[in-house]
Amino acid sequence: MDDNALVLPLDDVGADLAAVGGKGESLARLARAGLPVPAGFHVTTRAYRDFVSVDGLGEEIRAALLTTDPANVIAAAFARRPVPQRVAEAVADAYRALSEGPVAVRSSATAEDLPGASFAGQHDSFLNVTGVDALLDAVRRCWASSWTARAIDYRTRTGFAHDEVALAVVVQRLVLADAAGVLFTANPLTGARGELVVNAAWGLGDAVVGGRVTPDTHVLARGTHKSVRREVGDKAVMTVLTADGTREVPVPDRLRREPAVDEATAAELAGLGERIQDLYGTPVDVEWAVHDGRVAILQARPITNLTAEVRNDSLRGDYLWTCANLGEAVTTVMSPLTWSVAEVLALPTVAGHPVHGNLCGRFYFNLSVPLSVGSALGLGKVVRRTLGSAFGRIPEGVEIPALPLSRFALLREVVRAAWPILRQERRYRRNLDAAVAECPVVCAALHERIREIDDPRRLAALWRSDVEPLLRETCRTLDAGARQPKREKVQRDLVALVGEGDAATLLTGLQTGTEDLLSLGPLLGLAKLRRGEIDQAAYAREWGHRGAEEFEVSAPRPAEDPEWIDRHLRGLAGEDPEVLLERQARAREEAWQRLRERHPRKADGIRRGLDRVAEAARARERARSEFVRPFWVVRAFALRAGELTGRGDDLFFLPYQEMLAVLDGDGSPLASVAANRAADERFRSLPPYPTLIRGRFDAVAWAADPDRRSDLHDETADHPPMGEGITGFGGAVGVVEGVARVITSLADGESLQPGEVLVTTVTNIGWTPLFPRAAAVVTDIGAPLSHAAIVARELGIPAVVGCGNATLRIRTGDRVRVDGANGTVRVLT
Repeated sequence: MDDNALVLPLDDVGADLAAVGGKGESLARLARAGLPVPAGFHVTTRAYRDFVSVDGLGEEIRAALLTTDPANVIAAAFARRPVPQRVAEAVADAYRALSEGPVAVRSSATAEDLPGASFAGQHDSFLNVTGVDALLDAVRRCWASSWTARAIDYRTRTGFAHDEVALAVVVQRLVLADAAGVLFTANPLTGARGELVVNAAWGLGDAVVGGRVTPDTHVLARGTHKSVRREVGDKAVMTVLTADGTREVPVPDRLRREPAVDEATAAELAGLGERIQDLYGTPVDVEWAVHDGRVAILQARPITNLTAEVRNDSLRGDYLWTCANLGEAVTTVMSPLTWSVAEVLALPTVAGHPVHGNLCGRFYFNLSVPLSVGSALGLGKVVRRTLGSAFGRIPEGVEIPALPLSRFALLREVVRAAWPILRQERRYRRNLDAAVAECPVVCAALHERIREIDDPRRLAALWRSDVEPLLRETCRTLDAGARQPKREKVQRDLVALVGEGDAATLLTGLQTGTEDLLSLGPLLGLAKLRRGEIDQAAYAREWGHRGAEEFEVSAPRPAEDPEWIDRHLRGLAGEDPEVLLERQARAREEAWQRLRERHPRKADGIRRGLDRVAEAARARERARSEFVRPFWVVRAFALRAGELTGRGDDLFFLPYQEMLAVLDGDGSPLASVAANRAADERFRSLPPYPTLIRGRFDAVAWAADPDRRSDLHDETADHPPMGEGITGFGGAVGVVEGVARVITSLADGESLQPGEVLVTTVTNIGWTPLFPRAAAVVTDIGAPLSHAAIVARELGIPAVVGCGNATLRIRTGDRVRVDGANGTVRVLT
């Protein structure tokens, strides 16, 4: 570029940061790339320096910076001086070449729109400028805006020297916008790089950029540009052109709730956004306008404050989410790699509404979906009863919001999805036995092949050829088996005949002498190992993949710890689970005698029903155990990928698609690792989230609230604080008094002494070896069919699950009374 150039064409190759400032450089890059940028030209930084170097203006600026009110002093100095003649002539010539007419005049500083500091809003812009004199005045006012109080303060705070910053001006044809707004090529709320967000409002974009209007929000999927969701804002005001600039006016009533752009335009904007992000190599926000159906790009800059990619599906709508039962399977914050695998297995959405969700890293189930579908089918009461059995009671005053769809739309969606799902379920169940038998063999072979591969691209090829089919086919088959029908009807019939206590006792016996209930497997296996019936290698093959964090692929498996088995054997000490099972068998036989005496004609039928329930439970747990095994394969794959790429455990903080890209030689996804790791650490440092969540949920804000409830977060209503009482579901009958031991992590499990009451947030199969030592079990999270309830019933240990506040109300050393029949816990001392 000619260093003396006062004006440059908009797309000039010499329009760099030093010559035309950050905004100007960005627009020049966009124009050269063929993007729809309004025609225009740059008034360069050389013109600005010519202006401030004549007639002592530079000295006045430096002197003013030492005063208490530099902004007003400098503004007056700028206003007194005319634009230098040669600058005025160059600007006038460029304006006439642009065919005159109304233009937009925007400031562009050399420290503006940079990746580390945007300077957004610090300098002035002027719209609807017409005529040479008005244009020159606007250029001078843009220059002066470099010395407003806010601009001076911003430079001071961000470390930019005042005398090193120069201001250029961009002049472009004015777009007479019908609608305008901002496009983000990554979701600014969640950090999700797979989503683009279009904010739109009527008129010019000033009201959107300035936050003076609630715009429409279109969230679109990267690549496909399909709508993920759309929220139409109540757009009360709009910015319009006037003879001397712009002003805000009310939006006509007929347009306030109408979308400012249609889905096709939103998709077009998404496509342009992806082109711009590719051009910049980083997520960007883009100002745009639409006139007569044609899109114009007005500005683009890197997003300077984009968070790590935090998935938060609570932002997708008004739903009631629960982690009961799910919380015992996925006990911690999920790494990006784990969530990407979970998405492969997730149930399909219902008219775009998710069945499962990721709320700030934790796994939740959307209760609104099954209840809405059930209600549309006339089965609302049945579905609500089933949900209660699986996920627990809903507290009084908490509603399950229905999906915002008509009954007809829901029925249509059910019909559309039902047959493919039913065919899939039948196919999976036909293959279930084979999948259970083959999974250990296939996984063992994959572990061996993963260890042998020494080339990153060959490892990526193995994922595509073998690991992904294992997830999409075998794991889905096993998942379908793990969702086999449960026992609600048999249980209701039993309770009606013999009462809660005997019903609970009769429903035990899932573990028999010849068939295993795998929830008890690690415990009974330890007993066999201690008796010498199996060796440690056999125990590790059977149970080495099961643990407290078995679904989190970044967590080590028990078999990776050489001390794991010995530690569990020490913990088992003199406790014999077989003794507990025999005691429960005697109680079960006594309950049968009472049933036969009272209902002799119904006993045989009830026995057959219970046998079916028991077999279904055992089959379900066999499927669940094998369903977990491929997650260890994924972990082994990621560890090997980290070795071959030299990135260690960094790859746990990328979705598997990006991990494969790194193996294929594309290092760009690694740029998000540090932010993803930081987000993971931040969310792991928070307490476990509430069991029930309705509406939008901010985990950090919730954790900081001293009045938060640990069982419930409801954005839509105020609920009283949790009471002092501790109540839940009767997991197993019986009354026990004992000393409490509060354990928040399985790593502290050895501290539980025989005869103490185990109090914890949630248990899963990794906790099973602790149960024989416990006089009773109390959990915050759980339902009648959760792990703690099932295992406690089988062993005859009183349990109360799903209390919500037990770990808050009970301290280690407290003496407590646990009533498993009534679902209550009382602190005695």
